[in-house]
Amino acid sequence: MAVMTATEKRAHRRARNGAHMDMNLVALIDVFTILIFFLLSSSGVETLISPKAVDLPIASAEKEPEATVLLVVSGDDILVEGRRVASVAEVTAAAGDSIPTLEAELKLLGQRSAVLAANQAEQQAVTIMADRQMPYSLLRKLMVSCARANFADVSFAVRKKEA
Repeated sequence: MAVMTATEKRAHRRARNGAHMDMNLVALIDVFTILIFFLLSSSGVETLISPKAVDLPIASAEKEPEATVLLVVSGDDILVEGRRVASVAEVTAAAGDSIPTLEAELKLLGQRSAVLAANQAEQQAVTIMADRQMPYSLLRKLMVSCARANFADVSFAVRKKEA
């Protein structure tokens, strides 16, 4: 048996180990294709999920919704960020232009949103998601309450008109 030198042993090991370096690129291409498709289809689309009790009006709005405080007026309740603040029946029966519980909740949210005074805007934004059959008197009370709580930038959630 012939004795191999260190250089020959190293060359033999390289030849032996180098043969097992095959990679299956087809599987990697499939994974990356699925990943790219998922990222492209889910980026840039932001929608508001409306409750079944709210029948949104249809509009030809082109602007995408922004992340703001969401005020939902369902058939029975008024919700701010998912928390019930008042009932619609009590608010419509009450005299006055504002809803005190809504004002208090919005003021609380307004204090939480800005940690630094430099980041706090003069007027904060709120999106009202309400039924298209909502009476104007209730809408007026909502908007007055929002303005008194320094949420004067009011947007309304609508359904996009089908082309």
